[in-house]
Amino acid sequence: MNEWTLQRLEYDKVIRSVAEYAVSYLGKRHVEEMRPMTAVRAVRGALDETADAVAILNGGASVPIPSLSGIETVLQLAGTGYVFGEQDFVNVRTFLHGCAQLKTYMAAKSAAAPRVSAYAASLYELAELKSEIDRCIHNGQVADAASKELSKVRKKAAVVAERIKTRMDGLMSRHRAILQENLYSVRSGRYVLPVKKEHRKLVSGSVLDESASGQTVYIEPQEIAHLQFELADLRAEEAREEAKVLAELTGLLEEHDRELRLNVETVGTYDFVFAKAKYAFSIRGRNVALNDAGIIRLRGAKHPLLGPGTTPLDFAIGDGYSSLIITGPNTGGKTVALKTVGLLTLMAQSGLPVPVEDGSELAVYANVAADIGDGQSIEQSLSTFSAHIRNIIGILKIADRSTLVLLDEMASGTDPGEGVGLSVAILEELHRRGATVVATTHFNEIKHFASVTPGFENARMEFDAETLRPLYRLCIGEAGRSYAFLIALKLGMSPDIVRRSEELLASRQGESTFRLPAPPPPPQSPSQSPDAGKRRGGPSSRAIGGNEDRTESGDNVPVKPFEVGDSVYVSYLGRTGIVYEAEDARGNVGVMIQKQRLKINKKRLKLHIAKEELYPDDYDFDIVFETKENRKKKKLMSKRHVEGVTIVRKPDE
Repeated sequence: MNEWTLQRLEYDKVIRSVAEYAVSYLGKRHVEEMRPMTAVRAVRGALDETADAVAILNGGASVPIPSLSGIETVLQLAGTGYVFGEQDFVNVRTFLHGCAQLKTYMAAKSAAAPRVSAYAASLYELAELKSEIDRCIHNGQVADAASKELSKVRKKAAVVAERIKTRMDGLMSRHRAILQENLYSVRSGRYVLPVKKEHRKLVSGSVLDESASGQTVYIEPQEIAHLQFELADLRAEEAREEAKVLAELTGLLEEHDRELRLNVETVGTYDFVFAKAKYAFSIRGRNVALNDAGIIRLRGAKHPLLGPGTTPLDFAIGDGYSSLIITGPNTGGKTVALKTVGLLTLMAQSGLPVPVEDGSELAVYANVAADIGDGQSIEQSLSTFSAHIRNIIGILKIADRSTLVLLDEMASGTDPGEGVGLSVAILEELHRRGATVVATTHFNEIKHFASVTPGFENARMEFDAETLRPLYRLCIGEAGRSYAFLIALKLGMSPDIVRRSEELLASRQGESTFRLPAPPPPPQSPSQSPDAGKRRGGPSSRAIGGNEDRTESGDNVPVKPFEVGDSVYVSYLGRTGIVYEAEDARGNVGVMIQKQRLKINKKRLKLHIAKEELYPDDYDFDIVFETKENRKKKKLMSKRHVEGVTIVRKPDE
């Protein structure tokens, strides 16, 4: 699967969520390496074993996953000549005990969860290693019983240490008056008396240390010096015996290195499977039917990253049509529907139960490819369009019957006529190759194409026309609309303007159903037009909402300069805007598009609707171009000078 597509569909966020449920380093590693599988049998097996794990969790049980704390270090150092320490064997002992518990637990679940419980049969209990660790290590230390020699030397050391303490008790009593405190101390492993500095010469022995203040010196009495040397020799011999025990234990552990590694892998697999199960439990995921025929049926599907309040999605494709064109208003849920279908497909192919209702089915694909917008602003539309084309070129290189293709906002970011033509050609090619295609668009031409082309179907996102709110429900078999005219009316747009817009749209659709509109003939000057003698405002003198003194010359340069208030069409952006500033010496005109102020050369502009048809003669354009705050400041400044009041505007782009 393409990593860019996985990221666009937010598969990486799902991985991070699943990883939070893993308790071991190996389980987390398996989650991070998880990718969609492409063989139906493998996907079926992974989904079923996760479903088994979910069934165990549904029973309220707490699965005893053994701790892998410290085990990774043991596996890395085994066979390198390194002698493991006491804590290493404590970790191994804890791990082996956990493996035995897990094996017993899973044996009891074999009937309810046969697939998952079967893994436990491969766990080795390693009773000999476990028993030897128990014999040799006690409370994190090498035990006396680990070897006869160790036991002997520790007994001798204990006798000498007791003789030293007896002597020290006598010395403490004898020199009580000159001691800083009535306790003896240990410095560098040797017993010493804390003598006041001014009395240091009253005690025969060697000064081994002194306090930070210099008021106390720590003296090793001469009377016990020979015993101290004897005890040091015994302690060194004890350390040598302990090292022998640890070396023998290390050798025994390395003899069982293979079984230990298999146990670790099995535990890591269990941690991975139950991490998936815990995540599926948290999103109410279900097992689904699978096929390799490109058939998807989703009932009550939810995007797992949007929370429980998400409106469920009912979706179907592959039975009678393999390409679905989704239309509807902006923010109506088209992209969410697209992402939901794609992400649930990736999740299921990764062995993750998905948040759907019973009766749902997903197809297994060799490739899932997506071209989904990245939310770039309008001035970046050219680079966005280029990125879309590059993505689609890549998709066309791999598209076949085992490919799910997700295309968001087809024909956007470029000239509508050219964009629609390119989109239809791409859809035709993807259909010819047998790919499953789900695409969103707001262009009527693409909707009309889908309505009359075999293998294609329309769908719309439902919209409440009264409240102007999207309902986020998908209705398959019907084409949607943007509701732009209705929204404009509800928000107070002049009915005349909306009526004229509907006429223009009807005219455009009359010229072309799903076919691409023919390029318009070059506009004629008034002197060339056969209707030039007609009255002002007649049919031949009209541009789109213009009049004869606003027509364009053959080189696309207006005879009369654009005026503030004119509605203009920006061909390379595929958008309309309002002129807020007349052209400057370089021929650049200020155009406002969706509240963004852009400077665009007049050669790239076409008159869309003249200002005379949009606004009355005395219309205050500050309402369109200025913020409410700036309008208040202007009104205030027109009356009197106010200290500190300034009007700040963002620079034109």
